[in-house]
Amino acid sequence: MSKIPFWLRVLVAFALGTGVGVVFGEQSVPWVEPIGDLFVNLIKMLVVPLVFFTIAASISRLGEGALEGGGARAVRLGVVTIVWFIITAGLAVALGFAIGHLIEPGRGLSGLPLADVKPKVIPPVQDVLIGIAPTNIFKAFAEGQVLSVVFVALFVGAGLSALGDRIADLKRIVGQGSQLMFRLTRWVIQLTPIGVFGLIASVVGSYGLESLTPLLSFIGAIYLACLIHVFVVYPILLKLHGLKVVAFYKGVFEAQQTAFFTCSSLGTLPVSLNAAIEKLKLNPAYAGFAVPLGANMKMDGCGAIYPAIASIFVANYFGITLTPSHYVIIALTAMLGSLATAGVPGVATVMLTLTLSTAGLPLEGIALLAAIDRIIDMVRTATNVTGQILIPTLVARENGLLEPTSPLAPAKSLHSQGEGI
Repeated sequence: MSKIPFWLRVLVAFALGTGVGVVFGEQSVPWVEPIGDLFVNLIKMLVVPLVFFTIAASISRLGEGALEGGGARAVRLGVVTIVWFIITAGLAVALGFAIGHLIEPGRGLSGLPLADVKPKVIPPVQDVLIGIAPTNIFKAFAEGQVLSVVFVALFVGAGLSALGDRIADLKRIVGQGSQLMFRLTRWVIQLTPIGVFGLIASVVGSYGLESLTPLLSFIGAIYLACLIHVFVVYPILLKLHGLKVVAFYKGVFEAQQTAFFTCSSLGTLPVSLNAAIEKLKLNPAYAGFAVPLGANMKMDGCGAIYPAIASIFVANYFGITLTPSHYVIIALTAMLGSLATAGVPGVATVMLTLTLSTAGLPLEGIALLAAIDRIIDMVRTATNVTGQILIPTLVARENGLLEPTSPLAPAKSLHSQGEGI
């Protein structure tokens, strides 16, 4: 099996899973669903320890000159990273509007069944921000509160860096913990074809291909917009930064596949970190912070493209004419909303709830789209994860944080002295 290319193994598993789901339908679900669930659980099992050890080890190296400029530069890099999150979210929203108007999903439809779905309760921004600092560290780790884990890891890493050689043994243990988690991640990645088989067979068996027919235009609009964003907009940004496009996509391919089939940015985080640090060779001290941050705050698929096209679908279905003020509200909500809802489960539903309620559109639209959510969530999440690796790559390029051995490395750097922007 090791002689067969990884992508081919995944493709064959996808085809087999689809075939099983079509032929055996719902009867196959009790047999194949546990396979997919086990794979997803294995990946999620790695998230908290990987995030903690990677970030703590990365921050501890600041005092050793791993990231020249220390804390001040780290803060500046964080700000620049978030600015890029917002810029690319704006591009994603604009693309979503363009594709939505081109395809006009929802127009002419009527009588779709309303699923029993309640809009998500959106916590106030201040509650989300306050919740980042956990009152109980062990509870945050046990419940997988990734933003809180990131906060604790930053704290621990800063302490390790400040104490220096006095706790050299502990710093070495944390670094070894990071290496161990990357090794476990590589093992779990090899199980992807098996997991893909179970996940796709369960989806097709549960919903059936015929359930997708009335909403094919909406599904097509989401997939088209996401594919254009990932394979047209992102490559343009890479080219503008003088980076090698093909090398980038080779490096992130496994992360994209994992995201597509697991529908979880946080679940894909171990693979994303592996891609950024081990394959693209981004500076570990920066990538170990920026990629987990993106997994919580960078949602071009779920938080930008999806709300834009879904708003047009809901307006068309209910016969509502969108005004320029609608578009401005939807755009601002989509661009900034995912930052405010960081760490909230079910971010796509949260974002759609937030967008529809802010724009004054019927919340019943959420229930109309519930039946196909898993189908579109696959491409939304793959788009999210690609962006979560892309932005740290661009910022690393701008600030001289690509390792010399990076396959992305151009002949000349943007800043010949490696100075930050």
